[in-house]
Amino acid sequence: MRDTGHGVGRLGRRGFVTAAAGVVASALTADAATAAARHGAPRREMRGMWLATVANRDWPATRGLTAARQRAGLLKHLDAAVARRLNAVIFQVRPTADALWPSPYEPWAECLTGTQGKDPGWDPLGTAVREAHARGLELHAWFNPYRVANHTDRSRLTRTHPARVHPGWAVPYGGKLYYNPGLPEVRRFVQDAMLDAVRRYDIDAVHWDDYFYPYPVAGKSFGDDAAYARYGGRFRDRAAWRRDNTDRLVRETGARIKKIKKHVRFGVSPFGVWRNAATDPAGSDSRAGVQTYDDLHADTRKWVREGWIDYIVPQLYWNIGFPAADYAKLVRWWDGVVRGTGVDLYIGEALYKAGARAQPKGWQNPAELSRHLDLCAKYPAVKGNIYFAAKEIASDPLGAVSMIAERYRRQG
Repeated sequence: MRDTGHGVGRLGRRGFVTAAAGVVASALTADAATAAARHGAPRREMRGMWLATVANRDWPATRGLTAARQRAGLLKHLDAAVARRLNAVIFQVRPTADALWPSPYEPWAECLTGTQGKDPGWDPLGTAVREAHARGLELHAWFNPYRVANHTDRSRLTRTHPARVHPGWAVPYGGKLYYNPGLPEVRRFVQDAMLDAVRRYDIDAVHWDDYFYPYPVAGKSFGDDAAYARYGGRFRDRAAWRRDNTDRLVRETGARIKKIKKHVRFGVSPFGVWRNAATDPAGSDSRAGVQTYDDLHADTRKWVREGWIDYIVPQLYWNIGFPAADYAKLVRWWDGVVRGTGVDLYIGEALYKAGARAQPKGWQNPAELSRHLDLCAKYPAVKGNIYFAAKEIASDPLGAVSMIAERYRRQG
């Protein structure tokens, strides 16, 4: 997982508008797409991209730009998605317990102006929803439930920040600050903060990434002793209690979304390995150093089987044939998990690895991601793919995106 708010999947822990018009016409119109999503019609194949805002990974290009320049940059990303024949954007709107809309719960996001709590002079989420739909794109609002800051200095938070008003809510760990998932009042608050966006905007989905309990840091312990002493008595061990805390967050959030707006979907994009088969016979044929069940206290397989979520996007950020976590083997495993559940399976794709020098040889092949699509086509349960991330959708490393877009063009 990287500090951009999305997993790297590493084993140690992870003229556009004019050109796009024909693409939009050949796909569903915005109205038709909305109708399909809301009235049970067959859904389009998912062809999505993540648009990350934490640490200004994809957007805004830098902090402190004028509202006009921020808006223009956002629209450019939406236009690029259409030009590449994608149909959904997963827009990160709550990167570090702050907001990209005028939230009554949390301050304006630091990534906009460089100062947490400073009004940027416009509404990025409202604009993104409206402009995405005008282009025939779904807009999934991407939230990070528990991360407060990529540092541990509470004085750097706004004075009215909930983590300062309620200092007992947050735990420093590994150089960062997190809300404590073991506190019922925290779970309720983060739900309220996220669901405010569901009430106020015509989003198509609530989307979470792979951060639940934080990724393990060698030699460090997550400081939830007091919460465990108070609430963990009926559990066999702390790990079981932590998994129950995460289960509660997922189950409660899903139910509350449907109560507010039944048509809004709920999706999660976890680290790609639930458990290795060596740990659990039900696990995947992998040897990953991180397992979501054990290390992040997130029983992602259970959420699918219980139907608590509408879709799942495992981050399969490895190439085909990678020894410790083979993309092909993991697609097959996840296909088996979702079969018969009614939960849609999309595959998270590591576009950012294409052509990167530090990556295995497979990622130097421009066709690696196209090979992924060929493989996914063999599994009926796989309903599409989502690419990390928007910056690479625009830059087209190795021409890999152009190859994918041409494939989508032929498919219609």
